[in-house]
Amino acid sequence: ACWKTYVGRPEANWARRAATTELGCGLHSAEHYEDALTVREADLALARRFGETRNMLVMLSNLASTYEELERRPEALPMRREVYSVTLQLYGEEHIESLIEANNYAGNLSSLRRFKEAKSLMRKTIPVAQRVLGMSNDLTLRMRWIYGDALYEADGATLDDLREAVTTLEDTARIARRVLGGAHPFTVHIERTLQNA
Repeated sequence: ACWKTYVGRPEANWARRAATTELGCGLHSAEHYEDALTVREADLALARRFGETRNMLVMLSNLASTYEELERRPEALPMRREVYSVTLQLYGEEHIESLIEANNYAGNLSSLRRFKEAKSLMRKTIPVAQRVLGMSNDLTLRMRWIYGDALYEADGATLDDLREAVTTLEDTARIARRVLGGAHPFTVHIERTLQNA
């Protein structure tokens, strides 16, 4: 309903643009992914037309999330790569946005079974996240989970890879239990991954 208030305004109007972005987020949150996709694609097209680099990165990341929810992960991959690359150039490796986008990109790579690339990215990024955010931070824990999962899931995983996966996942699960609690869905997910490793 909010977006209807602003739809008659010019395309460049900030209130109209904000309402459209909010509509896309609301549809995504309500799990109306096809509708969210349409809104988010239109929103991104406007951001590109007006040359809004920073807004465009957020919109592109949001669009990639919608593609992932629609099981269209291959289409999300170039978006994740672009957002990570540009965010890294704009903010540097220690900025929270760069760390978030590295995590998103690695998660997409892993979901496509491109474990070698996911491991490589996480090997570079996890030490930065640990230094900047700390070992107990949710994002650091998620990165370590992706890394541990990629280690044992990769085709041709060596015995050393499996040992490192188990060690990484055990430590990550221990920290998650302490920080998030044993019943937290992410802690349960890490422990399930550890059992499979």
